[in-house]
Amino acid sequence: MIQFQHIEYLIGLAVLPVMIALYIFVIRWKKKTITKIGDPNLVSQLILGYSQKKFRLKFILFSVAFALGIIALASPRLPLGNNTVSRSGIDVMIALDVSKSMLAQDIKPDRLERSKQVLSKLIDQLGDDRIGIVVFAGRAYLQMPLTTDHAAAKMYLSSATPAVVPTQGTVIGDALKMCFASFNSKEKKFKSIILISDGEDHDENALTLAKAISNEGVMINTIGIGSPEGTTILDAETNGPKKDAAGNPVVTKLNETELQGIAANGKGIYQFFTSTDEVVAKLQSQLKGMEQKPITEKSLLNYQYFFQWVLALVLLLLVVDFFITEINSTKKRKLADMFKQSNSPFIMLFLFWIPFEGFAQNSDGLIKKGNEAYNKKEYKLAQENYKKALNKNPVNPKAQFNLGNALYRNEKPADAVGAYDIAIQNSKLPAEKAGAFYNKGVVLQQSKKIPECIAAYKDALRLNAADEDARINLQKALQQQEKNKDNKEQKKQKENPDKKDPKESDKKKDQNEEPQKQPSKMTQKEAEEKLKALLEQEKKLQDRLRKVSAASPEKPEKDW
Repeated sequence: MIQFQHIEYLIGLAVLPVMIALYIFVIRWKKKTITKIGDPNLVSQLILGYSQKKFRLKFILFSVAFALGIIALASPRLPLGNNTVSRSGIDVMIALDVSKSMLAQDIKPDRLERSKQVLSKLIDQLGDDRIGIVVFAGRAYLQMPLTTDHAAAKMYLSSATPAVVPTQGTVIGDALKMCFASFNSKEKKFKSIILISDGEDHDENALTLAKAISNEGVMINTIGIGSPEGTTILDAETNGPKKDAAGNPVVTKLNETELQGIAANGKGIYQFFTSTDEVVAKLQSQLKGMEQKPITEKSLLNYQYFFQWVLALVLLLLVVDFFITEINSTKKRKLADMFKQSNSPFIMLFLFWIPFEGFAQNSDGLIKKGNEAYNKKEYKLAQENYKKALNKNPVNPKAQFNLGNALYRNEKPADAVGAYDIAIQNSKLPAEKAGAFYNKGVVLQQSKKIPECIAAYKDALRLNAADEDARINLQKALQQQEKNKDNKEQKKQKENPDKKDPKESDKKKDQNEEPQKQPSKMTQKEAEEKLKALLEQEKKLQDRLRKVSAASPEKPEKDW
């Protein structure tokens, strides 16, 4: 059955009814005009050279050519079927640590680049095995589901950087969960996880999870990359050693103990990185010893395209239309006269065709160019391309959202907030609006506009309650707001040291007066019971505070 690659272009066929209506209007207008001129028989003699049939034929030819031109734009094609391929292999999920600690250069050029080299070479050796990729830092993300497309796996691997995970840290447990969820839960074998990390953060859940995952038939192999003695991390912003909140240089060390424990619980092997070839050889030997399963999959569909034949038919119809004239004459007319009469429909087709295709392609093309410039950190060029895309389509929320990002990178926070507001107005999907509200909140928070950023984060959470980043940022903004209030009160007291609170003055006055002993109205037993009740209330309060503290998922701030 014939399909269309760009079915959205078929909307151009809606112009055909308009063209037919205009044709009917012109025919009726000509008849009325002939009636108004004078005697119909006399007028018919005067326009004896005019052929209404040829005029109708020209209109039909042009209309058919126009419709076929729209169909050619939609690119008709015929599926030729697919190829079924049988393979034999295992499923391998790669968990790659992309935290900033992986940028340490105790392993040259750095830990992350060396990890990519190891995994890229391993992928070349995996043959018919299916491969998936999970990247993790403070959170874990599925970068690529299981597939036999090893070229795609290497492409995804090369693009893995700390920038793809906004939250920093090393949550190995979350990475193991994500890898396990990517496997077929009905199978109890043919599955392996390869974890490569410096294991810097001690994740207590990772060891328990490794044992539970191993019981489900998954082998976990780990690779430790880095040095036990540790090294500093280069800060890209300062070109110097990265420092913690206290101003001390950050030293990142390889945590071999945790990685060895994960491999032991996962019934796999642990390797300390020494050389790429040695690590790959041991891993390949370990995976080859696993039982393999038959894998049957279908390759992509192949298509036969027909747009070139449709375009050839369009061209033929236009050429025929070009040489048909509405005038009946025995005299041979000049080519210029024929062009004058017949060429207008030809021009009309291309006047419609070119803008229609240009509008569909230029806006998306400019956004793509802007994204490429943005990824290269050419933010001014990205901003220009996004603005050009908006000139083509002012209500494009994607272009408006990306423009806000570029404006923020160009240190124009106020303009960025305005762009996000417009994106919110034009977005139809809640997820798009939530993303714009979140980015707006980040810009406002960086600009120290705490109340406004709190409102933006709340709007983002109303649209997407599962947005953990928005929740964490909102909590930090609320804490900052309270801190600002305290600082303001302290500053106010310093500026007005002589101004005293009347209550405080009375309190001091009372203290200066000699206290007089008042007779107690409470027995000793009642006093003990009262004290016991107060201690019980205090204990309950402390228990509630401990529960809230334990329930909070927020970890101490750490951005490496």
